[in-house]
Amino acid sequence: MFRVARLLSGRFALVSALALSLVFTGVSLAQSTATIQGTVTDATGASVPNATVTVRNQNTGEERSTQTDSAGFYLVPSIPVGTYRVEVKSQGMQSMVATNLPLEVGTSVRQDFSMKVASTSETIEITAAAPVIQESPVSVGTVVNQRTVQEIPLNGRHFVDLALLIPGTVTPPANGFLTAPLRGQGSFAFNSAGGREDSVNYMINGVNLSDPVQNQITFQPTINTIQEFKVDNQTFSAEYGRNSGSIVNIATRSGSNEWHGELYDFLRNSYFDARNFTNTTKLSSGAANPQAPFKRNQFGGDGGGYIRKDKTFFYLSYEGLRQRQAVPLTATVLTDAQRAQVQTSSDSIIQKLLPLIPQANQPNGGFVSAATANVNIDQGTATSATTFLIRIASTSITRSSRICVASRRPPTSSTAFPETATRGKAVGKS
Repeated sequence: MFRVARLLSGRFALVSALALSLVFTGVSLAQSTATIQGTVTDATGASVPNATVTVRNQNTGEERSTQTDSAGFYLVPSIPVGTYRVEVKSQGMQSMVATNLPLEVGTSVRQDFSMKVASTSETIEITAAAPVIQESPVSVGTVVNQRTVQEIPLNGRHFVDLALLIPGTVTPPANGFLTAPLRGQGSFAFNSAGGREDSVNYMINGVNLSDPVQNQITFQPTINTIQEFKVDNQTFSAEYGRNSGSIVNIATRSGSNEWHGELYDFLRNSYFDARNFTNTTKLSSGAANPQAPFKRNQFGGDGGGYIRKDKTFFYLSYEGLRQRQAVPLTATVLTDAQRAQVQTSSDSIIQKLLPLIPQANQPNGGFVSAATANVNIDQGTATSATTFLIRIASTSITRSSRICVASRRPPTSSTAFPETATRGKAVGKS
């Protein structure tokens, strides 16, 4: 059952976040997320100078144009991740088009063209196919693409857990400094390439997302907010700094010229679970011992579209967590004989303390019970992306900006297991 009513509980945070994103978008500059480059030659292998190269995002319609230099080389930097169409035109030559060219975060790909002399006005179309040649970067890293992020089953839906798919990453110790999972919020770091968990640097849309004190991630975006991310765990370039460990570069999802959205509710329930080892079916007295309840609903919705086609887009997400869990506990209390002895005491302080001690329900003063550990979390993000034109003298430069504003209501939980303070951060680039 979709919990649409619950989605409205975060409406004020999302509206505020969207308003902030629209304000800051106007002053944001483009963040370098991917680069495409290549050479344009003729049938003899000679370079084709001054050829016009147009790169177009197939989802948003964003276009960048450039020209080849005297060596037939072209370079288009700072492109948001996505699928692109590259068209090359030159006077006297047949036009060429490469479609479905994927650009991933933090990568530089090469697409070369070999043009023929034009005998007709036809256009030659090429469908890009993997593997695409990687250029320039010498870092050792792996991209976790959109399909993996969005479709892989993930208990808890914490994107940091996907880092275990990266070569060189190991399962962290459960009692680690930052790797110990926090109830309802998951782990805050991971171990990769022999590095400590507090040496990882998190970036979202090119902006640092690490806590300056403990070097942990300050805010875990929901899975539905992330388009893809890349982890460089060795020999990354000098453009990254700050930390000595792995670099996690996150690209958020953006709206497109088509409207998309979804609602979801992921359910876990003790009705489908086996009992905990210490949560026996019966007590020693023979009385029934109910199973410790565990009910977890992770629900929400996300969607986006355009404000102005081919120019301005938005993407909103909301996710709520309601976890009702009882943790089985075992303790040693007074035996029946000890309790009877205490009751005969004339000490008034002891008599007042006695009712606070539960009565044993297991042999030898054993006491089996369960402590509540409830969690309530609401969080949302608003992302806006826009393309604008900068004119300097007679030169026109096309730039794009993307900003993601995150909001999270502090979680509430039982006093038996208090949560740490929740962190929130607005991220973008200027």
